[in-house]
Amino acid sequence: MSTISELQELLSQPRQVFITTHHKPDADALGSSLGLAGYLRKKGHTVTVVTPSDYPDFLAWMPGNSDVIVYDSRRNDAQVREIIGTAEVLFCLDFSCLGRINEMGEYIRHAPGTKVLIDHHQEPEQFADLDFSNSKAAATAELVFEVIRDMGDQSLIDAGIGECLYAGIMTDTGSFRHPSTSRNVHLIIAELLNADINLSDVHRRIYDSHSEMRLRFLGFVLKDKLRVLREYNTAYIAITQEELKEYDSKTGDTEGLVNFALSIEGIVFAAVLIDRGQAIKISFRSVGDFSVSSFSRDHFNGGGHHNAAGGISYDTLDNTVQRFVDLLPQYQSQLVTAPLAVAPPTA
Repeated sequence: MSTISELQELLSQPRQVFITTHHKPDADALGSSLGLAGYLRKKGHTVTVVTPSDYPDFLAWMPGNSDVIVYDSRRNDAQVREIIGTAEVLFCLDFSCLGRINEMGEYIRHAPGTKVLIDHHQEPEQFADLDFSNSKAAATAELVFEVIRDMGDQSLIDAGIGECLYAGIMTDTGSFRHPSTSRNVHLIIAELLNADINLSDVHRRIYDSHSEMRLRFLGFVLKDKLRVLREYNTAYIAITQEELKEYDSKTGDTEGLVNFALSIEGIVFAAVLIDRGQAIKISFRSVGDFSVSSFSRDHFNGGGHHNAAGGISYDTLDNTVQRFVDLLPQYQSQLVTAPLAVAPPTA
């Protein structure tokens, strides 16, 4: 771990700052990025936020969203490469390895600027000059708050910055019901309330802003695509490209599906496998002692948290599903004896 004094020295004068986060950003990824960006601009730095892909429309309310550059290799590759190459400080938020940001990963690896990692995933890649990783934190937004506070600048957190950070913490704790919800989390929320954040408004914008088609898609998935394997206390959902197109699925429409599978009584392991064309993207969740991080890392080129992880497969969807099911017997003893936790976790 790096020290806050090292970061204070780095930011002691106005800098050209670049901020990025993982592919398909969620509320923690974008919230921590825009919260940090708002703070750094108040300190006089020139800040550019670039995401490696698009993100859900229900996050577009966040202050600073209109200035975000969405990377597209066919449209703005040269522009983004120049931004990365000229940045004096590069903040990498909410991802533990450069592979999570696709083409941009190698641009950052070879960038001359100082790289700063703020993240809460397990086993971070050693690419950063300053590292503020903590896998025990509930959200990266929690760590961003602590960085701002420890820099002596908590008074600069206004309602806009506070709501970005609150969105990240709220979603990554499952609205404060997951085991990662610590005493520290609640103390931070109490401090954010001093900035006059609107809790109910943030919750409504994220959880109550679905399109009609998204709800119809959810109904279809739960009725026709959910599979339950009681002998392994496992449930999974597999979604084809055609099904995504049929329901005009947008970025974010599949978010949270895996938690529906995990919410079934007696289920301790859940997966959602989605054919995205170039690859099968997989989300894993568990409760109790079963490590989906290890499972994903061992079999699907992934990783993450103990109870929440992601993976990828370059085989067909059918073959990937069969491989997943075929792996379950070797984990049966763990799955049928795993004590259930209070609620499913989130990434």
